[in-house]
Amino acid sequence: MNRHSWGENMTALWDLPDFDAHEAVHLFEDKASGLRAVIGIHSTHLGPAAGGTRFWHYADNGAAVTDALRLSRGMSYKNAMAGLPLGGGKGVVLANEARTKTPEMLAAFGRAIESLGGKYVTAEDVGMSDADMVNIRKETPHVAGLPTDDPTKAGGDPGPFTARGVYLGVKAAAKYRLGVDNMDGVHVAIQGIGSVGGGVARLLAADGVKLTIADIDDIKARSLSDETGAQIVALDQIMTVDADILSPNALGAILTKDSIAALNVAIVSGGANNQMARPGDEQRLFDRGILYAPDYVINAGGIINVGLEYLGDNSVDDVNKRIDIIPQRLTEIWDESEAEKTPSAVIADRMAQRLIGR
Repeated sequence: MNRHSWGENMTALWDLPDFDAHEAVHLFEDKASGLRAVIGIHSTHLGPAAGGTRFWHYADNGAAVTDALRLSRGMSYKNAMAGLPLGGGKGVVLANEARTKTPEMLAAFGRAIESLGGKYVTAEDVGMSDADMVNIRKETPHVAGLPTDDPTKAGGDPGPFTARGVYLGVKAAAKYRLGVDNMDGVHVAIQGIGSVGGGVARLLAADGVKLTIADIDDIKARSLSDETGAQIVALDQIMTVDADILSPNALGAILTKDSIAALNVAIVSGGANNQMARPGDEQRLFDRGILYAPDYVINAGGIINVGLEYLGDNSVDDVNKRIDIIPQRLTEIWDESEAEKTPSAVIADRMAQRLIGR
């Protein structure tokens, strides 16, 4: 196992637009297993840096580092705004084109985490499962999101907990902007119907919401459509659907100058991380009068679940009580946003930065 410093490229790392006084960025390589990974530690001000590990094929190595930087910063903010005694970190395992994942690779990643001495705690994220966490756990105790057979205990797949928080946030946004207490007939366009987006769709369908969905997996989309009555559109059409709410629940950076200009919704409220592609996009959204639910606030359900599991306070009732506060926190952000005529994303960042001492 090799752990690399940034060496002669250190200045370039500092100059990356997403470098935000990160405490550490670790690069790992294990030739025997094929592991190549990045662990970004943004802040340990509130506690060990916690955040899931993403297994993804990137077009280039720089994109993986950027992801680790952006996602670890987001986890600092998310954990702080969720009231957890945890800092922010993120793991990124670089997959090959075939997305080959082996027990040996996961073991090597576990040893990489262990080498950090408890400064980073991982859990599952895109491309990782609770079974993968079991393999990683064989090499380090600094893992959460482990499977559990006890329905009263936190742990396992964080997706359903994230979905519940997003669902509550969507309802809060509809009440705030549309003035509705009943979601029957409200039109929500959902981008991505994996563990989170699919869970949100099912919860909203039970409330009588009109759904439009899009996903890279056509079979999964057809199955969910049969279950919920959702209309299916192509991936390149979901961002321009004429609806009340757009709920992005896939990968980030989907809100760009062009896509914001093309939106036909009153609200953007979804669980995808880092939805804004570039600084300034939050102002463009605000200038269009579109209500935005800051992603790391609305999607905190998953980290609340695995965070409390890791901290030993792992009652599902306690997890859900914390998730139930998400609408209140969003409303506080929106109220301040309106009062200060400042984008909600900027207001949320200010709140989070104060909490982590920056």
